[in-house]
Order: sequence, then structure tokens, then C-alpha cells
Amino acid sequence: MRSSSSVAAAGGGAYDPPAAAQVVLGRRLGSAAGHTGAWLLLSLITIGGCNRRPVETIAAADASVASELPPIEVSADDWPWWRGPERNNHAPGPLPPLSWSESENVLWKAEVPGRGHATPSIWGDRIFIATADEKQETQSLLCYDRASGNMRWSTPVHQGGFMHAHSKNSQASATPACDGERVFTSFINNGGVWVTAVDLDGKVIWQTNAGPFASQHGYGSAPAIYQSLVIVSGDNQGPGFVAALHRETGEIVWRTARENDPSYGTPILAHTGGREQLLLSGQNRVESLDPATGKELWNFADGPADVTANTMAWNDSLVFAGGGFPQSGILAIRPGDGEIVWRSREKLYVPSPLAAGDRLFVVQDNGVARCFNAATGEEIWKRRLGGDFSASPVLCEDYIFVPDEKGVMHVFKAADQYEEIARNELADGGGFASPVICGGRLYIRTSQYLYRIGENR
Repeated sequence: MRSSSSVAAAGGGAYDPPAAAQVVLGRRLGSAAGHTGAWLLLSLITIGGCNRRPVETIAAADASVASELPPIEVSADDWPWWRGPERNNHAPGPLPPLSWSESENVLWKAEVPGRGHATPSIWGDRIFIATADEKQETQSLLCYDRASGNMRWSTPVHQGGFMHAHSKNSQASATPACDGERVFTSFINNGGVWVTAVDLDGKVIWQTNAGPFASQHGYGSAPAIYQSLVIVSGDNQGPGFVAALHRETGEIVWRTARENDPSYGTPILAHTGGREQLLLSGQNRVESLDPATGKELWNFADGPADVTANTMAWNDSLVFAGGGFPQSGILAIRPGDGEIVWRSREKLYVPSPLAAGDRLFVVQDNGVARCFNAATGEEIWKRRLGGDFSASPVLCEDYIFVPDEKGVMHVFKAADQYEEIARNELADGGGFASPVICGGRLYIRTSQYLYRIGENR
């Protein structure tokens, strides 16, 4: 059992959670008079034998729980969670500059302490970033002022308890999600997947261990918000799970057990096949769940791979999944019944596919970009961009933006013929975080900095 430890937090006052059992059950951790000083980080889960036991499935008491809270109103100028307002990596525009450098079109540049691959999330005048100090073993949420780039606050979420991760991964790879009142983080720490709610001023509201996690290569699955719920995935080499927590209280509303196979993709919410679906790929299957209850809607149990590390895409008639180990493939599946429509044997492991109209664009890990006919799988064009890629492409108007791992941002047309527009480099390098485009500005997280790109006037 993990012993209690102190975590210093930014601000003023102190935060004292109740008994550890209440944290594990997902009950609310109480209110805080402030958020400086120390608060206890508690756990009942260890990496040892206990996380090999089957994860308890928790059935939703009532599907109406998912709609208890008022709807979230998202501005087109914001990027509140992984893959943007519509969850498809489509930026609503206007278009940011297509070219920039350290001396051109950089509105501000802010240092980001620690290391992390998480993409920024943006709500109103605030930018949220997850990061980790690997020497001090702290996992933190940072908030920057959107207009100036000044840091507003830094809140440590965990101290100690780091788990093994691949050298290309980080201890802060999951993008935070914001509902306009709270920011939700998901980290693996001390044998579990921990979900934490932080208010917009940096005060921890609640923290819940959603389930056990035995780490092979670390974690990177971002939380997804659906109505009153925040949903996290826990596929790992121990017993896997998907869990939904109440956004206001942290209580586990439902939890669905999955296999003992590691995978690293993020579950994504999509309105397709005539309804809302929670789409997951990994463990050599594609699955759709009812996001209100966790019950399975359909599954396809033949690919794309045992291990995936990307997020599925979709259009009105199909969903798309890519995989890369040990099998390789890209699948197009009907979202009503789980029937396969086409399959490509091309590897698509870490970068997520991008569906745009009747086209599917992918940038493979090895730097090959491809355009497919989304309905048939016919390859329209292929182009080697060069370099290695882990970030996912983002579409704004008719342009696709994607950085390679060295930080070179490739910009090309989303068209039936490949047309390179620009290759942009910043001195810092590092392109593991996906770009964010909103309000006519481009936000880039590099190895050490956060950039805001816009026209210098």
C-alpha cells in the first residue's frame, strides 16, 4: 500500500482530502480553502499482484446520470480537449500564418518547465499544459495567459510514484480536457490511472484512481468529456478497463473491463451511424461503446493490430482505425454494425488518421504521407515527407499542419494532388505534441517552449 506523501501546490491555503478509501471509490475529495501548502496524495493500488486481478465492472445505475449537468458550450475560438472542439482535429478557422520562424510571426514564446508530449488545451484566456519533472518526479498542470504567454499558475498533481515509460514517451503525454469550469488530467502513477479535476485558478477539486495500471511503455491516453462524464482508458498489460467519472464529483459512474493487453490510443467521441459513440481501437479489435453507460454497441474483432497508439477518425458513414504492432493496417468500418468496408496493410501506429470530406489523410510514423478515397480505400497519392512522426495532422481550411519529431512543421494542401506549402523550423526543435489551431493562431509545444504563432502587425 502506498504511504501518504506531501505535494506542494501553487497559490494560498491548504487542501486536505478525506480517507483513502473515498479516493479509490471516486467520492468527492471536499472543498479547499486554497491551494498552497501541502495536500495528501493517497492510493490503495500497488503495482504488485493486486493489479493482476480482474477489474471490477461497474454498471451505470441510470443512463440519465450522463446528462445531469448543463451542456458545455464550446467556442470556435477554443481548443478545449484532444483533437479540438469537434474532436476530429479540424480547426474551424480563420487560417493562421502558413510560414514562420524565430524572427517571423512569433507573437510570444514561453518556457515550459519539465518534459511532456501533451498537446495544449485552450479555454477563453487560459492555456493548459501537462508536464513532468522527471528528476523531482512531479506531474503538474500549468496554466498560461493566452494573450501574453505569462504563466498564471502551476499545480503539482502527483509527486513520486513514477512508472516505467518508453524513452520516446514522457510522464505527461495525455492532453488535458476542460469543461469551462474544471480541467481534467489523466496520469499513470503508483500503479493506477489517476484522474484529477482542477479549477480554472489551479485548485485541486477531486482526484480519483480510475483503475489499476501495469506499465509496459507508459501512458498517453487523453480524457474525453461526454455530457456529465469524463472518460478515460486503461488498456495495459494487466487487466484493462474504460471508466467514466462524474465531472463534478469524481465518482465512477461506469467502468467496463477489457483484456490484459497493452495499447495506447485515446477513446474518442463521435456522432456517426446516427448516434453518439465512444470509439476505441487496440487489442486487435475496434469497439464502440455507449458513452452514457459503457455498454458495447458493436465490435470488429480482426484488427487493425494488437497495439495502437493513435485515435480513430470518422465521417458520416465510416470510422477509421490504424494500427502498428505486431500487425499493420488501416481499417474502414461501418459504424452501425461493425462491418468492414476496406482494409489497407499500411502501418499507422502513433499519428492519428485525419478524415476530411471524402478523403482520408494519414502521415505514417516513417514520414510517408498518404491520401485515400475514404469510401473505397483507393490510394490517391503518396509522398515521403522525410523524418519520423509521432504528432497527428491538423486541418484548417484546405491546409494540413503536422510536425516531425525534430520539430519541422510540414504544411501541405488537403487536395487530390500533393502540394507542399511550407516547412517551418523553430530553434528549439521537438515535435511530439500535436499542433493546436484556434482563433486564427497556431500554438506549438516544442521540447522546452510554447509558441503562439500569428501575423506580426
